[in-house]
Amino acid sequence: MGQTPARAAEGEAPVFTLAQTLRFYARATAIVLFSLVIIPAHMLVKLFGARDLVPPFFLHGVGRIAGLRLHTTGAAAPGALMVGNHQSWLDILGLAGAARARFVAHAGLAGHGGLKWLCDQNRTLFITRDVRGSIGEQVEQVRAALGGRPLVIFPEGTTDDGRALLPFRSSLLSAVEPLAGEVPIQPFALRYGDAHDTAWWGDEPGMQNVKRILARRGRLDLTVHFLPVLEGAALRNRKTMTAAAQDAVSAKLDLPVENA
Repeated sequence: MGQTPARAAEGEAPVFTLAQTLRFYARATAIVLFSLVIIPAHMLVKLFGARDLVPPFFLHGVGRIAGLRLHTTGAAAPGALMVGNHQSWLDILGLAGAARARFVAHAGLAGHGGLKWLCDQNRTLFITRDVRGSIGEQVEQVRAALGGRPLVIFPEGTTDDGRALLPFRSSLLSAVEPLAGEVPIQPFALRYGDAHDTAWWGDEPGMQNVKRILARRGRLDLTVHFLPVLEGAALRNRKTMTAAAQDAVSAKLDLPVENA
């Protein structure tokens, strides 16, 4: 038998069956071959000023190879700041496919060379959340990033097992508080067909989770629910924006908020 999600979350190294091993290598090889075709194409069209054309397609394609199958309800608001739940690295592949989204990420990711290069190709915005003096600069970065492709923030700050929401952290909206009313702020809710099995949480290392997902049998259904844009009193400050978005996501997924 393959590894259970609970044992994976404890950091236990997976022991794959022969079938799982073959699926992992087949999907990993397909991703490498896909990358060898798409990345040179991206570098070429980038020379002609079309740098946003390929990255969302690439991320969506990697998701398809990994078994991800997208479904959507509602529609992404043009130029929106999007706020929602976070469960897996697959969220990024799904949102790129469903909304051609860009992402806000913690600046710590910028220390990983290859990962940073991939993030940069999709115009990821790196935010240093714990440095108060940088808020003004971050506001300008976010302001410059908005108005084109949707920009995604995951206010839980990390991933969990999919059985509840982690409390949304209002600090992650500090940089966008002055922009409320200028741009649409839209909650979204991500629902996996097998949320617990898909989740990346606990002590499971990132690459171990990638291997487990690529070795998994069958498809991974992901529904992206684009919820109504926040309005009125919800936009008063970062705390009301955070609370309104959290309530909307919790209600849509029918999930409790941990420690709430």
